[in-house]
Amino acid sequence: MPSAHAEVQVRPGVESDLEALTDIYNHYVRETPITFDTTIFTPEERRPWLLSHPEDGPYRLMVAAEGRTQRILGYATSSPYRVKPAYATSVETSVYVTPDAGRRGIGTLLYDTLFKALADEDIHRAYAGIAQPNEASERLHTRFGFRYVGTYREVGRKFGRYWDVAWYEKDLG
Repeated sequence: MPSAHAEVQVRPGVESDLEALTDIYNHYVRETPITFDTTIFTPEERRPWLLSHPEDGPYRLMVAAEGRTQRILGYATSSPYRVKPAYATSVETSVYVTPDAGRRGIGTLLYDTLFKALADEDIHRAYAGIAQPNEASERLHTRFGFRYVGTYREVGRKFGRYWDVAWYEKDLG
């Protein structure tokens, strides 16, 4: 019996993925507190974000594409944790999947590929902020060795209410 991901390839994101990646992200902007962005983006507005994730180096964009159609099912990123130079060996990671691709192991495939790609980079820690509640994201991060380090209480306001963000960290060095 073939695995659930036999038809899914994970690869670095490219410019031709921009529209699909923007659509995925905009779903989370419109429908969830998972991102604290509150206004949807055009692909052109998201282009600088895509270009800030080259094919190599510590800041990566990995894309899950389905079989022959190459439909984008999700993506994972490692991005700068903070802009000050002393933070250069830390990254913030995130995963977004299309709503119809949940519970298929896409997030696991993406993170597995992302962390393998980062293994030879000069990165000491990865951080993930998870808007609460989000049990699926907490399980995914725990599975990849992230440990809970604390919660920022009512740190963001979206949809007329305040949201907590739980922070997780993972040793990479």
